[in-house]
Amino acid sequence: MQRIKKRTDQIVTEASKIIIGKEEQLRLVVMAVFCGGHVLLDDLPGVGKTTFVKTISRVLGCSFSRVQFTPDLLPSDIIGMNVFNQKTGEFSMLHGPVMANLLLADEINRTIPRTQSALLEAMEELQITVDGKTYPLPAPFLVLATQNPVEMESTFPLPIAQMDRFLVRLSLGYPGHSEEIRMLRAVGDEIPFHTLQPLLSPEEITDIQQEIRSVHISDKVLEYIVSLVEATRQNNYIRLPVSPRGTRSLYRAGKALAAMNGRNFVTPDDIKSLAPHILPHRITLANEARINGKTPESIIAEILAHLSAPGNKGEMLHGT
Repeated sequence: MQRIKKRTDQIVTEASKIIIGKEEQLRLVVMAVFCGGHVLLDDLPGVGKTTFVKTISRVLGCSFSRVQFTPDLLPSDIIGMNVFNQKTGEFSMLHGPVMANLLLADEINRTIPRTQSALLEAMEELQITVDGKTYPLPAPFLVLATQNPVEMESTFPLPIAQMDRFLVRLSLGYPGHSEEIRMLRAVGDEIPFHTLQPLLSPEEITDIQQEIRSVHISDKVLEYIVSLVEATRQNNYIRLPVSPRGTRSLYRAGKALAAMNGRNFVTPDDIKSLAPHILPHRITLANEARINGKTPESIIAEILAHLSAPGNKGEMLHGT
């Protein structure tokens, strides 16, 4: 796992040439890539969401496509369509931008639900279907979507089924005073994407994904994961709790994070650090929650605070 830790540190260092002061977010996106998950960047305009995604794609050495989601966007604009060739008299498949390792779905909530749903099969099954024929997507495949959580005019909220397919939801936030000065010095005149060095390849990422599967999770940590999820199903403030897909997301993310830290076993601290990014966007609150000023984030924080974690590191590594 030391190779994965070294690669992670190199990726974060290289991306930090352009993405200033966002090491935690960079590591979470790398974690998502390493365990085959999708990322939703939920933040205000102008904080660097698109720049963030383009930087990550360059450093990872992956093919990259961008789709600007608008109300008139059609499903075929994303997945492609069969086009009639007058010379041959046959139809041929014209693939859409989804045929890339990293797909930037910019302002995903600005398009109609029919078009949003075009990504569901791609995100869950890593394939698309056009006119009854199935096409596998490149490996690895990752959707990094952005949306503005404040502006509601001409937007279409993502359905729960689609939100559940994002491994993590992140916010970049505004930079601090010194960070913004560093940002101006680094990218004030232009964003030097051409200076970034690709550190991985699609093949190496696939190898890392396979290696991460061997990371050990003891029964005690598994019980901790399930107990976290069950707590959302027993909370009176939650109308729709975390699904089993959320449980699997914690499981997969925990393995990836452990490997990124150079370990071949998962600790409860891995799960605790990931839960605030993986669970809140998967739950829907009851009316009483809003009346009492509760948010998904505050409820997950309360669950983490009240649920006792398993024992020591030796038990986690060797115990059952």
